[in-house]
Amino acid sequence: MSFPRMRLLAAALLLAAGPALATTTHHPQAQVPGVYHQQVGELEVTALFDGTVALGRTELVGIAPGAVTRLLDHRYVPEDGKGLQTAVNAYLVQRGDHLTLVDTGTAGCFGPGLGQVLGNLRKAGYDPAEVDDVLLTHAHPDHLCGLLDAQDRIAYPNATVWLSEADAAYWLDPASEAGAPQGVRFAFALARKAVAPYVASGSLRRFSPGQALPQGVTALDSHGHTPGHVSWKLDGGNGQSLLVWGDIVHFHAVQFAQPQAAFDADSDRTAAIASRRTMMAQAADQDWWVAGAHLPFPGLGHVRREGDAFAWVPGEYAPLPTR
Repeated sequence: MSFPRMRLLAAALLLAAGPALATTTHHPQAQVPGVYHQQVGELEVTALFDGTVALGRTELVGIAPGAVTRLLDHRYVPEDGKGLQTAVNAYLVQRGDHLTLVDTGTAGCFGPGLGQVLGNLRKAGYDPAEVDDVLLTHAHPDHLCGLLDAQDRIAYPNATVWLSEADAAYWLDPASEAGAPQGVRFAFALARKAVAPYVASGSLRRFSPGQALPQGVTALDSHGHTPGHVSWKLDGGNGQSLLVWGDIVHFHAVQFAQPQAAFDADSDRTAAIASRRTMMAQAADQDWWVAGAHLPFPGLGHVRREGDAFAWVPGEYAPLPTR
């Protein structure tokens, strides 16, 4: 089963109706539809926009403020008093009849303007009950809160949810919460709440390196941002692969050019920097497609080397192949 024409027609109608759907509100509205399709070999990838968060320049560490200013100059990253606009994306990957969702967005955990993944998945023509596997890069709220819907019910009733053993052992354990930095303690209860119905139904799979995973899927260790952060490589056949790398990058205008610039929220900054360099190098050398949770929507493209650093190459818009 490929993208049915009715899905594309629905998206086209939503685009055409955009201005008519506008409403007066104090909160910014998503630009319909918040969906983008990309073919990667045999994989049909749908980028799903969740919304944006603001990250402050001061949350970049290991780099001089002046260097940050120079890198941001003429990059036109929207910025206000709260910080730099940063996208939150999730990715639905279809192979034949099998649907895999990588990360789930924020749901109601981060307030207005976010939590759009589930709605955008439906606008793309999919029923959440069709999703077979949910692959979590890590257990932060902007990646797993969307396991629940707006009424705190299970959002993907027929899916198996995959979370690394290292992240599960840390984020789902109240003992870890007691010893965690004050600024991240809020995330522990959110993680336990999000996975609770999947644990109860036996649908949560805690995996370790080398354990069997869904066909065509490889979990690459990219810990550092969290203890068990993984990046998911999906084999598209025909020599093509998709790397959904989670939180390897938060500040795209800075961290490609200066991979040693860490994010204040990284649990292990040294490991996070090493993982960033490794994932960027592999993506560049292997010509993998990359999908980034915090790259400008749709967050799909490639990485190229630039001396000892790297650069982001956004994917070119293209229609889907005729079937």
